[in-house]
Amino acid sequence: MRDIVEGASHFQQAIAPEAREFFGNLAAGQAPKALFVTCSDSRINPFLITDTNPGDLFIMRNAGHIVPPYGAAKGGAEATVEFAVVALGVEDIIVCGHSHCGAIRGLMNPEALEQMPAVRQWLSLAEPTRAIVAENFADLPERERTEAMTQVHVLTQMANLRTLPPVAARLAKGKLRLHGWVYHIGSSEILVWNREAHRFGRIDGGEPLHFCPELRLEA
Repeated sequence: MRDIVEGASHFQQAIAPEAREFFGNLAAGQAPKALFVTCSDSRINPFLITDTNPGDLFIMRNAGHIVPPYGAAKGGAEATVEFAVVALGVEDIIVCGHSHCGAIRGLMNPEALEQMPAVRQWLSLAEPTRAIVAENFADLPERERTEAMTQVHVLTQMANLRTLPPVAARLAKGKLRLHGWVYHIGSSEILVWNREAHRFGRIDGGEPLHFCPELRLEA
């Protein structure tokens, strides 16, 4: 905690005075470029991996970057999406999964959640992800199966987004776009969903470093 307090003090004394105009503009209102849905994992920094600044992204974070389908769990996730789409008028929503995700490990090994009933209940909203992987990728080695589940989970959350009324309405009008990403912590590789190819590929167009199976899912 000491490091955090010292960092906050350094920000207030050294950084903020040099960016007074920038922060003053932020105080006048927000107009983010996109809603960025990602995990609470401490290793994920949306501004860092997108090379953006405060004010550029409206961020929704929770354990496992889960977007419950309409009516399944009224609460913060649906309210955040609704505010971003209706009040802020964002035109792009990015669902960003990541490697080494505890939620994905929990889906693959539910017995590990015995001491975390709240987490187990929350992850029950991701049952479609587990079922899809169990049906289609059960024979893969664990590493490839984990990668497949990470990617499938992003797509199932994109599908859930489509069930939310404001998202469905804006999509129908062509005023909203959905994007699926997977960020690999160790390599810093970013994979993006390619609807035409039915698989993820590198955001820079290069050859993926990780397993990218064909996924015939609507997202």
